[in-house]
Amino acid sequence: MANAASGMAVHDECKLKFLELKAKRTYRFIVYKIEEKQKQVIVEKLGEPAENYEDFTKSLPADECRYAVYDFEFLTPEGVPKSRIFFIAWSPDTSRVRNKMIYASSKDRFKRELDGIQVELQATDPTEMGLDVIKSRAN
Repeated sequence: MANAASGMAVHDECKLKFLELKAKRTYRFIVYKIEEKQKQVIVEKLGEPAENYEDFTKSLPADECRYAVYDFEFLTPEGVPKSRIFFIAWSPDTSRVRNKMIYASSKDRFKRELDGIQVELQATDPTEMGLDVIKSRAN
């Protein structure tokens, strides 16, 4: 288990599931949660390949922070299929200050454990990570 600078460990499953998403396209998205009592980042939810962006955004709690990875598939203007792996730091304004601080202090270390992130987003409300934002950042 890797140890984050904030004292948060990263459960091995976090990296294994990310590698499956990246290499095998086993999942559309992964939502990660910090378990404060255990002082570690764990996998909270795995999105099936058939799930879409709306399913992903619904899986994020309205008043708690999360980390998430989303595999966004799109067509280039030339019609070539491509994908980008997004890392999203979800930190809603309505979450507790302590919750925001723990996620903020652990983010960079956790993100380094996930080799292959192509785009990073920080979002405090749903409009900051809308599908239009994802599309514009994918190119």
